[in-house]
Amino acid sequence: MVLKHALEPDEVLAQIRTVRLLNQAGSSSYGSPQEDEQISIALLNGLMELQGLMPWSSNYTFLVSLDQLADQTKLLAIYKPCQGERPLWDFPDGTLCRREFASYLVSQALGWPSIPPTVLRDGPHGPGSVQLFIDAEYEAHYFNMRDDSGFTDEFRRVALFDFIVNNADRKGGHCLKAKDGRLWVIDHGLTFHTDFKLRTVIWEFCEEAIPAALLKDLQRLQTQMETSSEFCQILTCFISTREIQALKKRLDRLIATGRLPELHPGRNIPYPPV
Repeated sequence: MVLKHALEPDEVLAQIRTVRLLNQAGSSSYGSPQEDEQISIALLNGLMELQGLMPWSSNYTFLVSLDQLADQTKLLAIYKPCQGERPLWDFPDGTLCRREFASYLVSQALGWPSIPPTVLRDGPHGPGSVQLFIDAEYEAHYFNMRDDSGFTDEFRRVALFDFIVNNADRKGGHCLKAKDGRLWVIDHGLTFHTDFKLRTVIWEFCEEAIPAALLKDLQRLQTQMETSSEFCQILTCFISTREIQALKKRLDRLIATGRLPELHPGRNIPYPPV
């Protein structure tokens, strides 16, 4: 499943539109649905120019600018080419950008958490994921935001989401506070493994009852995955059938217990934690 050629922009946009329709609440990740649509179009079609490598990244990660076709302004984004991914022993080579996009699609179907608009497309170093750059407060991360009651509900949603997608790398620095105060989460390449690999710094919600509104969202997603082959068919473009089955089992477990997951033994926190 190495991404040798990106899907056509129109195909990626159609997939995003289809998944967003599953979210009956109609919420969008960035602004209004119209704003999200325009950003997705710019990410997919804008002329990409490399601005430089992002520091401290495990894989080749570039800051890029993209022309917004509507008004010729520049949009900043993060470009992660498939061929720049460092080989890992436990994840198939060249699949992290696909997992990044699949995670975004699941967040769009649920309506949470806030992941910046993300697409798959070709770039100067070949196909990869392209995600809207968030102008965040440099010093802000999970460990100095978790005691802020204004973020409690959002962090609870992130904890649920990470269990659903089996996130093996929820570091504190993957939680961003934008200049407008909004919380965003990024870096979802190590997700959807068939083996249980949840590694996260967000464990304070262990075994809490899932709030009714979030449980309803999970039940809606469960129904869609049981009855809507369209959503699963879209996911099979990016993760394997076995990984989709494992995703369904994790979702079923959350709904059956009605509680957030317990702290499991073994390695359960990523390194480094920030």
